[in-house]
Amino acid sequence: MVDERSTSTVPAGWYNDGTGTGTIRWWDGSAWTNNVQPAPDAPTPRPSTPHGFGFAVIDFETTGLFPGGHDRVAEVAVVHVAPDGTIEGRWDTLINPERDLGPQHIHEIQARDVLSAPTFRDAAPELIALLSGRVLVAHNANFDTRFLDAELTRLEYDPGVTISAICTMVLATDIIPGAGRSLADCCDHFDIDLTGAHRASVDALATASLLSAYMQATPDWALWADAVGKAATAPWQPMAPSGVPWKPRPEADAPSIHFLERISNRLPAHDGPVDETTYLALLDRCLLDRLISEHESEDLVRAAVQLGLGRDDCERLNLHYFSSLAQVAWADSVITAEESADLQAVAHLLHLPDSVLDDALCAPQIATAPGPAATGTINAEGFHLLAGDVIVLTGDMRRSREAWTIDLQARGYIAGGCISKKVKLVAAADPDSLSGKARKARDYGITIVSEEGLARLLG
Repeated sequence: MVDERSTSTVPAGWYNDGTGTGTIRWWDGSAWTNNVQPAPDAPTPRPSTPHGFGFAVIDFETTGLFPGGHDRVAEVAVVHVAPDGTIEGRWDTLINPERDLGPQHIHEIQARDVLSAPTFRDAAPELIALLSGRVLVAHNANFDTRFLDAELTRLEYDPGVTISAICTMVLATDIIPGAGRSLADCCDHFDIDLTGAHRASVDALATASLLSAYMQATPDWALWADAVGKAATAPWQPMAPSGVPWKPRPEADAPSIHFLERISNRLPAHDGPVDETTYLALLDRCLLDRLISEHESEDLVRAAVQLGLGRDDCERLNLHYFSSLAQVAWADSVITAEESADLQAVAHLLHLPDSVLDDALCAPQIATAPGPAATGTINAEGFHLLAGDVIVLTGDMRRSREAWTIDLQARGYIAGGCISKKVKLVAAADPDSLSGKARKARDYGITIVSEEGLARLLG
């Protein structure tokens, strides 16, 4: 039986209590009672995993981008998060996609590893049990739910509920505006580790940690409790167990992040409608290897139609995407040969005019608005801090974060929470920090100083 949780907001009703006895039990709104009765149609017992209500974070690695065609799931991971944001359990397995593995240089799944892995049909019963009665959560949920729906449709399985999910990518616009749309960008904001990305277990755990951080940042938001209550009253139809065990991917050293992915991770957030953000996220995935086949091109068009985007919309978004790449490339005021080649490749793939590429390769004219310097803002190297500059703090400093924030604001500066190109300075407990904020600051060419250095700058 699941543990009683005083924090639960699940309404009273009959629920599967997780005992595996083929019964359902009455929940009175705050605790389990002794009232039990046979479950309708003798539902399949759930796996011997932590049970209860809350969230199920899901992540798929796939053979490609488009589930409506021949692309399939190659790996799945699920992380359970309690209604209070506590991570409760983790599960993952490779999936034999019954076809080639697609872009192996991205997900790094080897054919030898999936030969003895369960097919999606084999893995589905346990996956369904892990998702049933919980709120689905994913980063770029449109991608993951479309693959989930396509795989379940192939099995002619109907969960009996509408499959939908909370999207941490979409929520980032409201909770951490300006942080970017990629999982790496969002995790950097909260210093969440994402070593070994494009491994389902890693991405799912990072997304679960991101969800927990969102919940802590918005504790009074009704979305969380309302979603948990609604999901708990709508369990999925069970599926008879297959008897085939799940097979997690073998452990391996974390792969280095490719130059192209590092650029995609630094793209700024898009403030437009959700469908446009979803399209841009699709471009992120499609352009990661800087190759779009004719088949992929046609699928992109179909995806745009499904999102309700016309040709003019796509051309505008393609230009926006390319302009964002150019901004990132020029962030350190230098275009390297590698960055130049990358911009040329993307411009060609997006069929942009030569004039757009020529403009992107020319150094931007950066206007410097004069303004009064705040007290003690010039160091020996000529580094300037002006009133209104954004300063971000990271790490466990000797002086409290609150005290520093009050001091900075009193001097006319802005104490920022996340790294963006608007940030002038990062003060770190350790200037060699490997935190997400520090890494991103270095990518942007933002000056990083120690706590003592910040004190000297301020005078």
